[in-house]
Amino acid sequence: MSDAAVATTIFAVFMVATVALGLLAVRGRAGAGGGLTEWSVGGRSLGTVFIWVLMAGESYTSFSYLGAAGWGYNYGAPVLYVVAYLSCGYAVGYVVGPMLWAHARRHGLVGITDMVAHRYGRPWVGALVALLATVFLLPYIQLQITGMGVVVSTISYGALSLNWGYFIAFAVTTGFVVVSGLRGSAWVSVLKDVLVIATLAFLAIYVPQHYFGGYGDFLDRVVSEKRDWVTLPGHGGAFGQAWFATTSVLNSLTIVIFPTTVAGYLGARNADVLRRNAMLLPAYNVLLFVPMLLGMAALFVVPGLAGADSNLALFRLVVDSLPAWTVGVVGVAAALSSIVPMAVFMLVIGTMWGRSVLSLVPRLRERQKAASQVVVVVAGALALLMTYTVPNTLVRLSLISYEGMAQLLPMLLLGLVWRRVTLTGGLAGLAVGVAMVCWFVFSDRDPVWGVNAGVIALGVNLLVAVAVSYVGPKGVVVADDMLARDPIHEECVRG
Repeated sequence: MSDAAVATTIFAVFMVATVALGLLAVRGRAGAGGGLTEWSVGGRSLGTVFIWVLMAGESYTSFSYLGAAGWGYNYGAPVLYVVAYLSCGYAVGYVVGPMLWAHARRHGLVGITDMVAHRYGRPWVGALVALLATVFLLPYIQLQITGMGVVVSTISYGALSLNWGYFIAFAVTTGFVVVSGLRGSAWVSVLKDVLVIATLAFLAIYVPQHYFGGYGDFLDRVVSEKRDWVTLPGHGGAFGQAWFATTSVLNSLTIVIFPTTVAGYLGARNADVLRRNAMLLPAYNVLLFVPMLLGMAALFVVPGLAGADSNLALFRLVVDSLPAWTVGVVGVAAALSSIVPMAVFMLVIGTMWGRSVLSLVPRLRERQKAASQVVVVVAGALALLMTYTVPNTLVRLSLISYEGMAQLLPMLLLGLVWRRVTLTGGLAGLAVGVAMVCWFVFSDRDPVWGVNAGVIALGVNLLVAVAVSYVGPKGVVVADDMLARDPIHEECVRG
């Protein structure tokens, strides 16, 4: 068999196994015929292992194989912001995760749109947040579709086109997530993590040894020939210390209220699962050093990659030096790193719309799960269609995704712990923050004086939210049970 046939066959077998595993996740359970809670948050019954692989899967996406290597190839050290913000975010999540879990469990909530609608007593607020969050999340689905298309085309030695890769990403993900929901994503995450850990551990040893004779000679060449790549602001000087610090802070705060992260929180069996998870997840970040280093290794092996081609730095090394069956296995690990987060993004969009938007229609109020499943297919199909037709539209939106999502922090997180935040204040801050992010990013003013523009927008957002809450119209009186509290604190009070 040709190299293309071998790699493609291995890939196809694993894709079929992925769909089968996702569907088997709900065998003998209420998942296939159960309600929205079982489908969207796994019946709030997932243990430490499943929560660990699920939430690691959300942070370890196709970016880790493509983008991290590309950043390592183009810039070097600034890519370490990913390790910094994820590790800090897990520390913040140690406190926030159990708090959101307890609050959602007490009130039967299944996502951030539920939380804001419940906190401010206005269902339309949940619908507004769902619409806004969808705009910020759709680009992530498109990015995973694009990433998997690149992987499929590369590992098949060009036998499968990018367009076929895009469609396979959509078909495989939709094939199991519509039926099995969050539980299916968790099961597929186990397969993904086994392959990711195995392939990256192998590549971490093989590539430096094969091309340089070991890490000593490799790192010596990096330090002597590519010194700009191992210090801030990195090659090209675009990402300095202020950008690194502010981006790490902003992202570490944002990730704890990101809709996909919250879905992982709410799927946990108890609060202790989330605390253990917060301590274990940083260990997974060690794997992120591998594609970053291999991206720098590619500087010497395949120099001259420019633009989007730099994202193929790692796979150029793999295809160049490994047998076809190994290329297929590495490709499967990278593809699953697209499928798992894409499944959760689609699931979260479906849940937000089924619960907070379509439920406003009386005829759909009792059919929230079915409505959510339809939205999953529609969201995935829309991202796929735009990938084919107008990919630059979603790429442009992706520039504001994380910084835009950060603007929900005062209205959501501050509102859940401080009763003085009013609906008018939260909405005013949100509007100002999102407007500033859009202006900074789309006018090419990000970063601002070397600082992440999202941090500046969030600071103004917070000031506006607090000021309007104090001097603007007074909202309804917020009862104690409308606020989120850490479960340990609640147990101490009861004790």
